[in-house]
Amino acid sequence: MNSQGQPLVSVVTPMYNEAEHIAECIESVVGQTYQNWEYIIVDNCSTDRSVEIARGFADRDRRIRIFHNTQLLKALVNHNAALRQISLASKYCKMVFADDWVFPECLEQMVTVAEAHPSVGVVGAYGLEGPQVVWTGLPYPSTVVSGRDICRRLFLDGLYVFGTATSLLYRADLVRGHKSFYNEANIHADMETCIALLNTCDFGFVHQVLTFTRVREQSRITLSRNMNTLAASNLHHLVAYARLFLSQEEFEECLRRTLADYYRYLAACLLRGRTKSFWDYHRGAFRDAGVPFSRASLAREVFAALFNAGLNPKASIQRLLRVTPDQSVVLHTEMTPTQSASAPESRAAQHQ
Repeated sequence: MNSQGQPLVSVVTPMYNEAEHIAECIESVVGQTYQNWEYIIVDNCSTDRSVEIARGFADRDRRIRIFHNTQLLKALVNHNAALRQISLASKYCKMVFADDWVFPECLEQMVTVAEAHPSVGVVGAYGLEGPQVVWTGLPYPSTVVSGRDICRRLFLDGLYVFGTATSLLYRADLVRGHKSFYNEANIHADMETCIALLNTCDFGFVHQVLTFTRVREQSRITLSRNMNTLAASNLHHLVAYARLFLSQEEFEECLRRTLADYYRYLAACLLRGRTKSFWDYHRGAFRDAGVPFSRASLAREVFAALFNAGLNPKASIQRLLRVTPDQSVVLHTEMTPTQSASAPESRAAQHQ
């Protein structure tokens, strides 16, 4: 495709010790049918051959620029630092994680939707997560959906179509309009960013598989699942943003349902037993969300679980009574069956 007249797209890849995958990632960007792009690779003090491999591509294509951090940054801090390198001339911005890749028509298809609909600020698409197609849910041909409507469906129905940072295209002025595009305190910052942006813009969607997200057993995605960090973020997102999209009555019902699931999960974890680090991680979530923790709700869910299982409650109640206030302050809902098919473990904090 001829690049004349095409708006500039800034593609950004934060990189840390990705020698095994970075060549495949870069090749997928270089191989785009859409040609008017700049490619910004930000190395976060890699100690393997990542920089050498990336430099080899940059030597052959001047659209590729490599930046080097002077000190090792935390993942989300590095992502924000990388996004601050995009050109003032770019109209769109796309993150591609260093162990992911994009299909050849990814930029072309996403930019086409964005250009046809100026109200769109975020564009998504179907993606592969390992061998599985994910982030389905929008009926065809829903090319553009009101940002407010898609967020309402997220809170009311659990519909998640944002995918990961790799699967999204952002309008570049929205990226440049925030000193920190991602909330560095939220491991699921990519989801939070979409919710915040879509209060004032619309969501575009391409009904094609355009991105690939790699799943690795030792990655932060695995740790996220083990700690159920998504549930913690869900409560934060609900309290911080849902009132922008829901009536007070709808918000109260969502909060009631979320907390009921929360305590149900808490009870199950208490009966199974979890490590101190698990409880320590979740300790501040209720407090940070400004939602009082209810021991009575927890106790009801413990009794309900024991009754349904036909178990003797004595040992479990003794365990419940031994838990200190600090240890029992927080636990979060596991994803419902509907959510588990559509909501990913966030990738925004998986990569350096």
